[in-house]
Parts: sequence; C-alpha cells; structure tokens
Amino acid sequence: MSPTPAEPSAEPSPSRTAAVIPAAGRGVRLGPGAPKALRALGGTPMLIHAVRAMAASRAVTLVVVVAPPDGAPEVKNLIDGHALPERTDYLVVPGGATRQESVKLGLDALPEDVSVVLVHDAARPLVPVDTVDAVIEAVRDGAPAVVPALPLADTVKEVEPGEPGMPEPVLSTPVRARLRAVQTPQGFDRNTLVRAHESVAVDGEGATDDAGMVERLGSKVVVVPGHEEAFKVTRPLDLVLAEAVLARRRANDGF
Repeated sequence: MSPTPAEPSAEPSPSRTAAVIPAAGRGVRLGPGAPKALRALGGTPMLIHAVRAMAASRAVTLVVVVAPPDGAPEVKNLIDGHALPERTDYLVVPGGATRQESVKLGLDALPEDVSVVLVHDAARPLVPVDTVDAVIEAVRDGAPAVVPALPLADTVKEVEPGEPGMPEPVLSTPVRARLRAVQTPQGFDRNTLVRAHESVAVDGEGATDDAGMVERLGSKVVVVPGHEEAFKVTRPLDLVLAEAVLARRRANDGF
C-alpha cells in the first residue's frame, strides 16, 4: 500500500511592522495653545507630518496614534481629513497620564501579526524615510532594539543640578566620541518591547525612552545613523527651523 501523502503545511502568515506615535502630551515648552502634536507646520499639524513620515516606509502597514485621553475623536477626524497611502491603516486610541502609559496603550492595540514595532515622537515630524527603513531593517536582521542617533557636536559636562539660573559644579566630562544624541523612530522586536513595558518601572531618574527600558532588561540595543532633519520640535526656535526645512523640501522636491 502506498503511503498516504502528507497534507501540505499552511504557509506562515507574514509578519507586519507597525508604528506607535504617542501624541497625548501638551508640549508646554512651546507655550500655551493647542497640544504640541497639533501645532501647525507648513499649514499642516505636526502629527500629520509624523504619521506620513511613518507611512512613507513601505514596510509600515499600520500606524497607531495615541491621542490625548479626551481628544481621540478630534485626532481621528484630523487624520481622516488628510491623505495617507492606501497601503497604510491607522488606529487612534486614547492615551494615559504619562508617555510610558500611552506607549503601552498603543502596544495593547496592535494586531497579533505585528512583530516589529516602531515608537516615534509626534514632535519629530520631518524624519526621512531612509532613517525609518534603516531602523526596521536592523530589527528584522535580529536586533531586539534599534535607535537612530547622531554624534554630538558639543562637549558635554555632567553637573550637580542646582537652582535654575545658578552656577552648577561640574562633576565630569564624558568622552564625546562615545556619546550619541538619540532620535526616533526607535524600533523593537515586539515581544521585547512588551516585556519591557510589563516589567520595567520608570521613575524620575530612570529611562527617558523605550530603548532605555529595554536596556534595563539586559537586552542589546544598537544604534544606526540618524539624520539632522529628525530633530525634535520642542521650543519656538525649533518650529522656525522645521518651517525652513519643510520650505526647502517643497522647493526642491515638490514635497
């Protein structure tokens, strides 16, 4: 009797890459008014620029925007009114009281087939797609956590913090060649990032980004080259610079 042929095995479902954008903060350093993520840049809210920056990568098929706790409907209406690539889905979920809580809520909203997660600051609206793709590629190549970063141009001093405006004693001068200024999007193996958010408590002296939480797990974090246009819009002067960069892009590339 001839052996019964084995049934063909089911093809594994392809993994997906999603981006989580926490946008629940008020952005007090930009002054009174709308939340920082909703401030206009070139006539379009910074959040929309940030969402489009993630969607510009063909690897990103889902963007999860974490809105202010009472502002999810407003943010959804805002995104509905701006064109995104057809290949990119998006979700809007209410955020928490802290950035860490908001990122965790974004993670909780991801479908099961997402294996690579980007976490991106809404206040970095102009990150180039090549930087996004470099982060994703490094995660897919096996790094559990990846951050884009730039070498520092300035010498850095560690000081003993004092009263604002008062002289502060210098404690040390770190070796500048070993320092990097970290940007976003930061990329992660999903399971690693979920584990970090479930097990790492962040206090005032703790990690200031998701990669720092992964470091606390003892997992490896690697750096890929960042980009000078991926700067964070935090103060009014940053907004002036962002307007100039956007104007140059539109003049040169029809962006």
